[in-house]
Amino acid sequence: MLQRIQTVYLLVAIILSGIVSFLLPFWSDQEMEDVYLDSLFQTGEVTLMAVPVLFMMSGLISVITILSFKTRTRQIVFNRLNIVINFLLLGVIVYHLLMLPGETVVSKKGIGVFIPLIVIVFLALANKAIIKDEKLVKSVDRLR
Repeated sequence: MLQRIQTVYLLVAIILSGIVSFLLPFWSDQEMEDVYLDSLFQTGEVTLMAVPVLFMMSGLISVITILSFKTRTRQIVFNRLNIVINFLLLGVIVYHLLMLPGETVVSKKGIGVFIPLIVIVFLALANKAIIKDEKLVKSVDRLR
């Protein structure tokens, strides 16, 4: 389980979406204070409250993917679902950033906005490695 490269990619995705995303600022508000994920729960907007929930779902699905190492097809399905969740997350973040009021004041976007993109890259790499393992197992079964 841990000796495969896809597990390393999935662990990086878990760390990014489950831990680092709550530590990095996402953007600055009108008072130029940094906005973090945990502070989005206090807002009244449903789309902003969905962002931390989607990050937690992404981390949880990555954990489930690692734990289902015996069924590679299930891992592929979970990874694809996780990629869709991260694209949805990226869309919600970009939508909110485009709707920020007060563009006369220079708005600051934080590094946290790019976390879903990085997670998507690692999930795609993990999916590629899982598919490679699946093809290898099928080729060995064919030789018997």
